[in-house]
Amino acid sequence: MAKICIITKKKPMFGNNRSHALNATKKKFIPNLQYRKLWIPNKKKFIKIRISNKGMRIIEKKGIEKFFN
Repeated sequence: MAKICIITKKKPMFGNNRSHALNATKKKFIPNLQYRKLWIPNKKKFIKIRISNKGMRIIEKKGIEKFFN
């Protein structure tokens, strides 16, 4: 399964891991994704989504109805 947040569209980034001696090794930075079941009141059902913590904060602020109609 793709590691992409449905709300924020965050996906893995690639970069370098730097040591104290400034040696560079490749690293993959993955977003903090969680599985959540959310209740949609106007559809009267739960949905199971994979969402980042930033996406959860956005849903709390703007409401679930804005994203899932």
